[in-house]
Amino acid sequence: MNSTETNANPERDDLKPVLKKTKRYKRRNLLTSPGTLTYIGPDIQLKTKIRRIQYNDKIFRDEPAHSLSDCAPAENDQSIITWLDVDGIHETSTIEKLGNLYDLHPLLLEDVVNTEHKPKLEVYDDGYLFLTLKMLHVESESPICITSEHVSFVVGKNYLLSFQEELSSDIFAPVLNRLEASVGKTRRNGPDYLLFALLDIVVDNYFIVLEKLGDSLDMTEDQVISGSEELSLKELYALKRELTMARRQIWPVRDMLNQLIREDNIQIQKDVIPYYRDLYDHVMQVLDTIDSYRELVASLADVHLSTISNRMNSVMKTLTIFSAVFMPLTFIVGIYGMNFDYMPELKWHYGYFYVLGLMVVVTIGMIFYFKSKKWM
Repeated sequence: MNSTETNANPERDDLKPVLKKTKRYKRRNLLTSPGTLTYIGPDIQLKTKIRRIQYNDKIFRDEPAHSLSDCAPAENDQSIITWLDVDGIHETSTIEKLGNLYDLHPLLLEDVVNTEHKPKLEVYDDGYLFLTLKMLHVESESPICITSEHVSFVVGKNYLLSFQEELSSDIFAPVLNRLEASVGKTRRNGPDYLLFALLDIVVDNYFIVLEKLGDSLDMTEDQVISGSEELSLKELYALKRELTMARRQIWPVRDMLNQLIREDNIQIQKDVIPYYRDLYDHVMQVLDTIDSYRELVASLADVHLSTISNRMNSVMKTLTIFSAVFMPLTFIVGIYGMNFDYMPELKWHYGYFYVLGLMVVVTIGMIFYFKSKKWM
């Protein structure tokens, strides 16, 4: 399930079309023993599904794992790579049994079932490495809303375990299709190349999310430049918030890949490291794009505020000019509104028209004066 959901507070319904709150789940494993498996995430009603894929350059088998014995790696032939695709991490008993089968550290399993854990990479002395990161999805495009899915990998000598949250579709289906069709180099390489292929799917999805963010940003930029009154600061803040969330989820992936290509570990073969370097370059490109988008959003916010301020200044300027024009007229009317008996102008036969004429002359004179000063 997704880690970013709509705020359910009915008092905030006015913000739902623009800004969606990040759902934070209560940590239910506080004050427990380290390594205690406690699922932290949204409630899931479906059961955990495990898919076992075994392959090498000659064979390919894809079948669901109905029992724990079906999840064991191939021991009679070390050239056969076993990939267990675990769809659903909410059943901690199943995750714990898999951990016991592959002799995985309890703290590793604890990170697998915690959907709020930050991305990280750990290399264990037992000969396997562990990665956890976030897969990003676009939940809605208008307004733009990004959700994240918790994904974890365990890579050993001849096996790879992938853990993902229960969703409607399998995010690793393209890799499985390539394996089945024997297209590319995956069937001829080990689990380290399979890990690269799966990570490549995650990183490619980052670019898809960036394209959606870029389209939303272009629309917002057009609204700001045209001075649209429909645009609000809520939309700009929501866009900046999504970019910040994406950067927070992707930034640790850069450090993870940098650690993989720099450390000499037995899980990653030297001939596969160039692929990880290329993946590292892609992540850096994503981060650079996000940083440029964030700067653009900040600039658009400044321009939008300046536009609002200029519009307000224009209104205030107009009102000020009207006030300045009517001020002497009000003064004249005020003088002749006094109730004194011996005001000489009160006896003039055409005094009313003289005063009106004076008011017209004063008004025209002030308008010409303002225009000469370029105040209007």
